[in-house]
Amino acid sequence: MPTIGDLLRQWRHRRRLSQLDLALAADVSARHVSLIETGKTNPSAAMVLRLADRLAVPLRERNRLLLAAGFAPRYPERPLDDEALAAAGAAVARVLRAHEPYPALAFDRRWNILRTNRAVEPFLAGVDPALLRPPVNLVRLGLDPRGFAPLVVNLDDVRTVFRARIRRQLALAPDPELTALYDELLAPGAADPPDPDADPDPDPGRAVASDVVIPMILRVAGRELRLFSTITTFGTPVDITLAEVAIESYYPADAETAAHFEGPGT
Repeated sequence: MPTIGDLLRQWRHRRRLSQLDLALAADVSARHVSLIETGKTNPSAAMVLRLADRLAVPLRERNRLLLAAGFAPRYPERPLDDEALAAAGAAVARVLRAHEPYPALAFDRRWNILRTNRAVEPFLAGVDPALLRPPVNLVRLGLDPRGFAPLVVNLDDVRTVFRARIRRQLALAPDPELTALYDELLAPGAADPPDPDADPDPDPGRAVASDVVIPMILRVAGRELRLFSTITTFGTPVDITLAEVAIESYYPADAETAAHFEGPGT
């Protein structure tokens, strides 16, 4: 089992920081950071969390750091429908409903869909039932020939956006299941598989330019629908589930697409 020093060093290298860089950011001495990494001193739980915060370590991995240092995990992980997360779950439901008649959905860190609004349902009608068995994965749904792929006019552009997003996630924090998803749907034939040593996005919640300017174009009933999307996340969460939930909201990129969603029967 990795020690707290091993894990801290790995995260520091992932963020491409020297011991001095981390020490300055955390307002401690470089010697103290060195002593922790070499196992010559045992950090307090507060120091573990302080260093983890400066390294932008996700909550799930902060628990791992705490365990390695001999402390109990600090951050719980509960289903979104858990009573303790009732207020957050209700907030997600409100955001999804408020976005109607346009599609919106909530998904977790591995792109498994947690909830959708009613505007998403018509697009699921032609999907292979095998892809709709839980957990329903948004990336697989969008790129698999049995899913939305036959409807997507600019499939290469959409694949490029998915690839960029997941590469940023993997640069921020390792995840074997997300890497497997990348290898399954995005890496074959690609010249740029995920690089664990790549520079992480300084603001991983923001969208890159291509996410904004490239719409998703769907051909539905002989009509082309152009949609762009935004992603919403919870601010300063203290629960792992909430930290990893994102809501993707789709907007019409032209008047014809707006009319499709806003017309009679919607």
